[in-house]
Amino acid sequence: MLPTLLHEKQREADRVMQHASGDKRFKILEAHMKKHQFKHDALIEILHKAQELFGYLDDDLLLFVAYKLKLPASRVYGVATFYHFFTLKPQGKHTCVVCLGTACYVKGSAKVLAAVEARAKIKAGETTPDNQLSLLTARCIGACGIAPAVVYDGTVTPRQTPETALEHVKGWISHGN
Repeated sequence: MLPTLLHEKQREADRVMQHASGDKRFKILEAHMKKHQFKHDALIEILHKAQELFGYLDDDLLLFVAYKLKLPASRVYGVATFYHFFTLKPQGKHTCVVCLGTACYVKGSAKVLAAVEARAKIKAGETTPDNQLSLLTARCIGACGIAPAVVYDGTVTPRQTPETALEHVKGWISHGN
């Protein structure tokens, strides 16, 4: 049983390394790991760089990081799924992040989220089929004084209503939706 498991694990590592061999982004990521001396405590920083290079963290990329840092894949995956700023799926061309922190929620962010979900025909955490819009939520973005706040393509926008949010994303939602 154990030799079979080890053989399968080595085969998976070989497959990931071969996949990585032709892509310059993997070389850049590996240089970043080397800069951090392949230290385990640099995992979050390395995952940030990986997401910056690839746009999201797919399974092969997480396995590559685990293999290079000599960490269990479960630990790398656990960190990638724990922090909300990491994404495991490709993101749309545009992002809409609705804050669901207490102040924003009390002032109506749930209604803002529901309106965008209904118009885009996706749920929070999903991307439209045409990859134009990713709808995300955050526990708190630290903008309580301007609640409810929504982040459109990295720009924090204050005092959003369902109507202002729909106006903002209307060009990002295809007419076929």
